[in-house]
Amino acid sequence: MTQLTSNSTEYGEGSATYEAVGSLQGLQKLVTEFYRVMHESPAYSDIRDMHPKSLELSIDKLVSFLSGWMGGEALYLKKYGGGGMPKVHMHLNIGTAERDMWLACMHEALSQQDYPKSLIDYLMVQFAFPAERIHQVSQSAHHDKN
Repeated sequence: MTQLTSNSTEYGEGSATYEAVGSLQGLQKLVTEFYRVMHESPAYSDIRDMHPKSLELSIDKLVSFLSGWMGGEALYLKKYGGGGMPKVHMHLNIGTAERDMWLACMHEALSQQDYPKSLIDYLMVQFAFPAERIHQVSQSAHHDKN
């Protein structure tokens, strides 16, 4: 894991992460870039194929989830109800390759934003936790341990 610098420790407190990414407008920009990269890059075609043809709903769901996850308004719960990210993805067969593709795609999208390196590093460490949990639940559901 990445060692966090002392100036990045404040990101996880309250709404600090949400504000650091630019609140709702910043999240929308980040997630739109994430899905643009996923859609346009052949390196991410396997995970792109797991999404519907139109990415509009996927964008809204990820923005809504990240809003609450980063300390902003709990939009996902309001719009889509509960369920948790691992459970929502359980129908997909997400192996280590797909998990790693998702993280690499997110890193590319983060790198396209005007974020300090400390925020990108912090977010990549944080994103690794739900990505791994989604991978574990998916593999358990598919009885295919990667």
